[in-house]
Amino acid sequence: MFARLPRVAVALRQVRSTGVRALSTASASTGSTWARAGAFAAAAGVGAATLAASHDQKPSSCSWFGSKKGNFKVCVCGGSGGIGQPLSLLMSMDENVSELSVYDLTVAMVPPQGVAADLGHLEKKAKVTGYAKQLDQRAIDVLGECLTGCSLVLVPAGMPRKPGQTRDDLFKINAGIAQEVVEACAKYCPNAVVALIVNPVNSVVPAMAELYKKKGLDPKNIVGVTTLDVVRANKFVAEQTGTHPENVQVPVVGGHAGVTILPLFSQDATARKIPADQIPAIDKHVQDAGTDVVNAKNGKGSATLSMAYAGARLGKAVLAGLNGTSTTECAYVMSDVMPGFPYFTSKVTFGKTGVEKVHPLGKLSKHEEARLEEAKAALKKEIQSGLDYAASNNLA
Repeated sequence: MFARLPRVAVALRQVRSTGVRALSTASASTGSTWARAGAFAAAAGVGAATLAASHDQKPSSCSWFGSKKGNFKVCVCGGSGGIGQPLSLLMSMDENVSELSVYDLTVAMVPPQGVAADLGHLEKKAKVTGYAKQLDQRAIDVLGECLTGCSLVLVPAGMPRKPGQTRDDLFKINAGIAQEVVEACAKYCPNAVVALIVNPVNSVVPAMAELYKKKGLDPKNIVGVTTLDVVRANKFVAEQTGTHPENVQVPVVGGHAGVTILPLFSQDATARKIPADQIPAIDKHVQDAGTDVVNAKNGKGSATLSMAYAGARLGKAVLAGLNGTSTTECAYVMSDVMPGFPYFTSKVTFGKTGVEKVHPLGKLSKHEEARLEEAKAALKKEIQSGLDYAASNNLA
């Protein structure tokens, strides 16, 4: 059973309904451009997070409700951006978070110190502090206080893909952005789970994990956030079957882009009710959902709010595991579940040390078997790009 964001109780004596992708963790050559590009999404980010925070869902069997809450320090790198602000909001509301660092560049439209001051007024225990880095500074030189003591670092980073730009082009830019953050994490919080929301995830995660391995650190601490694919699959199945999304749990395996996104509808009782001839269409709907959001926003933004919700859902699972309640979510990590593929998205159980177990795929339908081959063909090339990057780079 996957972890879910907790229901927000609404009562007379207690109202807790609260409710941008502009990382600014970029290099000097790209950082200011990134910050400007993300400004469109930043304006509307926090208000709509109300919907994610108050999503009415029952605790799953792996829920940590009723257990003693943890006191973990968490950092959101790119916390002033389109994903970062609502993600910071949701993490500051997590009862396992006692301290939250919000980090971004000084050129961000909203100073991270301002985001921290805003979140500091919530009726939650988390102490929120903002940290900013100038373009000509190195993260490893200035983020000691920000990252020291962190158990979880969420990284909604990088530049969005522009029209006509290939994933390889995007990777060349965003790998450098991710490396700067990962390098600082390796120095100041080497045992933290580093959850990357940096596209193309299929290449960036292998690159950063292999760099961690070269540094002598645990590569499984580098986790690719693919939870949004699960969230979308669950919602689309619920809509098609007239079921509440809380009753749907569709594993999504493979990777986190296009055909590499493989929802296993056959492994969910509700999804199995959908006629076989309708499965290809809903499968494609999950694959193309990000493009649907970009089109609906008329090119002025991407999936920021739903991504923040999904990132917080994974973050909550990680913290629940660290706090002693093993919790399972789909994630893109180093594994051996698929021969010949050192990185693969599958169900991952998080425990007291982070990644506790990577689960096998299980039985697939004929449609899913065919799709798996398609996904593997695309994923293999993208993983190799990451491995090549790591072979020619090192962490400081």
